[in-house]
Amino acid sequence: MPKLKTKSGAKKRFKLTASGKVRAGQAGKRHGMIKRTNKQIRNLRGTTVLSEQDARIVKKFLPYG
Repeated sequence: MPKLKTKSGAKKRFKLTASGKVRAGQAGKRHGMIKRTNKQIRNLRGTTVLSEQDARIVKKFLPYG
């Protein structure tokens, strides 16, 4: 059986943790910073762990994760 291809968009956006959870960048920091509080902007830095429902969808695109 041939190797499965990973969706190239998914491999750029998501990483799997050692326990199998999916990490992704925080949403909501592309534009409109003027209306967000400094606390909100600060808390949106870095990455976050996706919920189980979202992770299930993403894992279909990362076959060897």
